[in-house]
Amino acid sequence: MNYEKEYNFVVNFLNKLNIQTTLFNIDEDEAPKFDLGLRETIYDKDIYKKFFSSFPSTGKPNTIYHINDKFLCQYFVIQLPNNPGAYFMAGPYTDFILTDEVLLKLADQYNFSPQIFAQLKKYYTRIPFIKDKEYLLSLFMAFGESLWDGVDNYSIEKVNPNTFDYYDPATNNEKVKKESPILVMNTLEARYKKENDLFQAVSKGLMHKAELYMLNNRISTMETRLNDPIRDIKNYTIILKTVLRLAAEQGKVHPIYIDALSSQFAKQIEAITSIQSGLQLQMDMVKEYCLLVKKHCSNNYSLPIQRVITYIDTDLTADLSLKALSDSLNINSSYLSTLFKKETGMTLTNYVNKKRIEHAVYLLSSTDMQIQNIAQYCGIPDVNYFTKIFKKVMNKTPSEFKEEIR
Repeated sequence: MNYEKEYNFVVNFLNKLNIQTTLFNIDEDEAPKFDLGLRETIYDKDIYKKFFSSFPSTGKPNTIYHINDKFLCQYFVIQLPNNPGAYFMAGPYTDFILTDEVLLKLADQYNFSPQIFAQLKKYYTRIPFIKDKEYLLSLFMAFGESLWDGVDNYSIEKVNPNTFDYYDPATNNEKVKKESPILVMNTLEARYKKENDLFQAVSKGLMHKAELYMLNNRISTMETRLNDPIRDIKNYTIILKTVLRLAAEQGKVHPIYIDALSSQFAKQIEAITSIQSGLQLQMDMVKEYCLLVKKHCSNNYSLPIQRVITYIDTDLTADLSLKALSDSLNINSSYLSTLFKKETGMTLTNYVNKKRIEHAVYLLSSTDMQIQNIAQYCGIPDVNYFTKIFKKVMNKTPSEFKEEIR
């Protein structure tokens, strides 16, 4: 295969969108479950052989098939060049939100039992919703140019449900299964795996990975549990907050920071007024918890230094001298000084000053407080001493800094 790099890029891109990719050969006995097992659950695993038995007669070379099936899902299928019988398949995905009303209509059309409908609802939570479908088409057009050396050497054909699903689910002779928990089990396993991926990303402060999870697992793929969509998204956001809180704890963030952020978001969750505002809050929460882990992760510090840093961050107005901290935490002052410098790379005094000036920068940037008041809020009552430290750290006085940001 002389298009390996292009193929791997397309597969990686689609996987980032949670779109399944399948490479199969029609000459092999085992037919792939291209639909994540939906038809096997409803009918029988032999149904896949019947689908792929028609490929030699319908699959044309130099053609990208864009398929819609009777279960409201879409796929792309390509017969790969220089590889007889080999096909590449991407899907399923949808380009519209599958509401309960839509699924009920589908179930009624094909005379599915209530048990099958319940499984369908779970199943569709796994199907990625691609809002901007044009860029997905552009991806395959670019792939086609690489496969067949130019835009003029291939075609794109749309395949309607009657061609792809050549049987009618409402009247076919296949025995419809009344109950099978396998689809629900697979769906729940996939969901918990994704949540664990998010958990691990946040616990390590990997914002880009966590954001990618959120982009691919929005509320449109979540199961509708209540008739009130606003309450639904609030509940899912509460669940997300719990996952994020535990992830931050796993990332060795002290509970005092986690509790403060959790309380902040608890109020914002109850203030959600629309699905869109709920989605935005979910994304904001993921970002903030990743930043929290990055800022306050104490994995690299020993327990005494973890306690000192947390103590400092908790109250910058307290007496944060070496003696006061060592007395408060019942640690030998000389030992604390040496250990702190070894683990953080700076003296305790310089660290405290750095934290106080960081807070001063925040107050100067976000409030209209007088400089003398800011000095007190940063734990330095002497405004002249505060100005001296500020200039040492920032290379300008507080007044000069405030003037520049106006």
